Amino acid sequence: MATGGPTMTPALTWDGRSLRLLDQTLLPGEETWIDCHGAADTAAAIARLAVRGAPNIGIAAAYGLAREIERAPADDAVRAAASVLRAARPTAVNLAWAVDRVQAAALAVAPGERAAVARHEAETIHAGEDAASAAIALLGADLLAGSRRILTHCNTGALACGGTGSALAVAIELAQRDDITVLACETRPLLQGARLTIWELRRAGIDHELLVDGAAAGLIRRGEVDAVIVGCDRVAANGDVANKVGTYAHALAARAAGIPFVVAGPTSTIDASIAGGEEIVIEERDMDEVRHAGGALLTGADTPCRNPAFDVTPAELVTALVTERGIASPVTRESVLALTGAAVPAEPRA
Repeated sequence: MATGGPTMTPALTWDGRSLRLLDQTLLPGEETWIDCHGAADTAAAIARLAVRGAPNIGIAAAYGLAREIERAPADDAVRAAASVLRAARPTAVNLAWAVDRVQAAALAVAPGERAAVARHEAETIHAGEDAASAAIALLGADLLAGSRRILTHCNTGALACGGTGSALAVAIELAQRDDITVLACETRPLLQGARLTIWELRRAGIDHELLVDGAAAGLIRRGEVDAVIVGCDRVAANGDVANKVGTYAHALAARAAGIPFVVAGPTSTIDASIAGGEEIVIEERDMDEVRHAGGALLTGADTPCRNPAFDVTPAELVTALVTERGIASPVTRESVLALTGAAVPAEPRA
């Protein structure tokens, strides 16, 4: 059992005027901070994964837009800066959600008031995501009480979200209550599990084991995992979940073994505007990310590769969706939309 509060390093800092990002591409070997001054450099940091995780790229983008508005508050400049940030990565809905909130707040007032209003809106978004993390941790730990061996994928701690994270925040809370072990998948091709989740688990003092992605299903089948919990980058209205590529395989294995497969994330990740997972745009990243590992070239420099950054897990494979506003279980269109406060559209008549 972990004792005392966990030591978690935030992915970004904001002092009311300046935005600094911890460059996650250099972890765990080097802790380097990047100063961002506006939309272009913040968008570039998001695109190259210096800052990552659906909630945190939303927070970073909100601050990046606020900084841009300080020097260019005219209508056209605000809209152009928002477009640059919104295009940085396509899959995580939090990015567009946060940018749109700051843009709308700024454009609702006179140009001379926009810098202060944009800063306030970005800070409100950040505080909301921190509060969501705390609520998710408690609800998720209550749901998974008694689970001692928790498997997770990618990185969902403070490096990815507000507060102490989403799925990893649940594991941290469980560790405060009982002795647990977190089995962390390395998460190819960029090894966010091996590089980032293990780094955070060490700092939190939580027992952990690292495994290659392909080992997870076999360990689940052998009864060595009590529950799987992951984060999410976008949740469709019907509960289909986009998350880091490899997640779908864990969901299939969990269903076959009869263990819970839980998704944790703030309601800012729910996109009620899309009906199902087939409408989620899946980011295809550079082929060189697959050709390399740990800086070493694995194959020919011209080897054709596929590099989808995410996959979609159908709602029927998700045991529960844990958010700061409650838990959807079973995960259905009605239960998901209830969490957002959106009206459930009537089914079309035959």
